Amino acid sequence: MKAFFVEQADYQRWASAELFRSLDTLTEEQRQADLGLFFRNIHRTVDHILVVTRNWRARLAGDSGKSVPYDVVLFEEWEGLKRATLEEFAGIASWLGKQPPEWFAGQVAYTATNGAHRKAAVADGLTHIMTHAVHHRGQVSAICTRLGVGSPEMDFVFYRQRGAR
Repeated sequence: MKAFFVEQADYQRWASAELFRSLDTLTEEQRQADLGLFFRNIHRTVDHILVVTRNWRARLAGDSGKSVPYDVVLFEEWEGLKRATLEEFAGIASWLGKQPPEWFAGQVAYTATNGAHRKAAVADGLTHIMTHAVHHRGQVSAICTRLGVGSPEMDFVFYRQRGAR
């Protein structure tokens, strides 16, 4: 299970970098425009990916006090947001690599952003981080297509075939 999640975190970093290459061809106005996404625009959606990823990493590390509300914007500036997102997924891969194998089968107790006390399986929290990022990258990718910008191949098989790791 450990190797799987380490690789998944690296895949998230790779897929985000692939998407960012397409998003970099857009203007700042296009990335900030209300395009009907749940978080309105591309920038806020990418920022939300980072917020959720950091929140869950903090929970899994036993520090849910570092969690921030889901509507907080961490980075107003695009270059900083991209860099932080890529660094976060690289950091998670490294951090996961340092965890003992039995940790992945454990449980975590945490305080949710609404103050509720909850428990979750570590594997479920990690799965949420990975699938959440894929979900929102898919939304952003669809917007790229709508805007006439090439949407990259971000499928896991391409990650593997390109030896991205």
